[in-house]
Amino acid sequence: MNYKILLFLIMAVSPLISIAAPLPESEKPIRIITNNWSSQIVLSYILGGLYQKMGYSVEYVEKEISTQWGGIHRGSEHIQVEVWEGTMQEAFYRISKYGQMVDMGSHDAITREEWWYPSYVEDVCPGLPDWKALKKCAALFATDKTAPKGRYLAGPWEKPEKARIRALELDFEVEVAKTADDLWIELEKAYKHRKPIVLFNWTPNWVDVRYEGKFIEFPVHTAECETNPEWGVNKKWTFDCGNPPSGWLKKAAWVGMKERWPCAWGVLQNMNFTNIMIGTVAAMADKDGMSHQQAAQKWLSENAKVWSSWLPKQCSLPMK
Repeated sequence: MNYKILLFLIMAVSPLISIAAPLPESEKPIRIITNNWSSQIVLSYILGGLYQKMGYSVEYVEKEISTQWGGIHRGSEHIQVEVWEGTMQEAFYRISKYGQMVDMGSHDAITREEWWYPSYVEDVCPGLPDWKALKKCAALFATDKTAPKGRYLAGPWEKPEKARIRALELDFEVEVAKTADDLWIELEKAYKHRKPIVLFNWTPNWVDVRYEGKFIEFPVHTAECETNPEWGVNKKWTFDCGNPPSGWLKKAAWVGMKERWPCAWGVLQNMNFTNIMIGTVAAMADKDGMSHQQAAQKWLSENAKVWSSWLPKQCSLPMK
């Protein structure tokens, strides 16, 4: 064949040829932030495990949610896989405006953080999940420490729970769990004996797939509820409302990832979990006795079709 014709044919089809990028693009470790609840930790190990399959070096850095943003902004840490609207929105937007931390898109999961009770409590407190019914039934939730007031078991994260109790005139005392695990220990004890309990819960979470229950329906949240006492049922105090009922769940990354590890950047953009998916992996750790690493490896081994869809077309796993 005439070499000119051959050259023409090669040039004609070359745009159709996808050449996999050599991985890793940089030997530097990708540093993934972990927080102190199971779904976030397992998702972090799932992403890190996939990165390791791709040949990247990965490190995990444990951070409190209040101290994690500076590291991403400076590039000393690189990824946060679970940014919750209800807990992290203000700090996320405040740091993002400087351009060094980037919104990497939302999961399909819809978030909610609120007071929660097991469904059997409705048998002794009719009218739930309306907050007015809870108000009438407060004594049912009393403990030796809180009697005659009911106990609300709060999570180890700062929330305006006392302000809400004051504004809605609820006969409850706040007891703060030291860790998320303490919430589930108390829930399991109450569930076993069908004892009334109301506690902080959230979705997505393992509770979604293991227990039946509902969130308390407080007055609908608005921005004015937090700033204007004249808004709502109590004209004297703010926070006479619930938390936002349907929030986003985002991913965040250091802007320098895109240039240093472009394939890893693309995977993070495409990474996507639903409420049930997150609840299922969290249950592996919180209920089935697996370590967070074991839960992540089990999910990766059983869901290759899912995570393969996250791989950008120009990237591929190294040949084994």
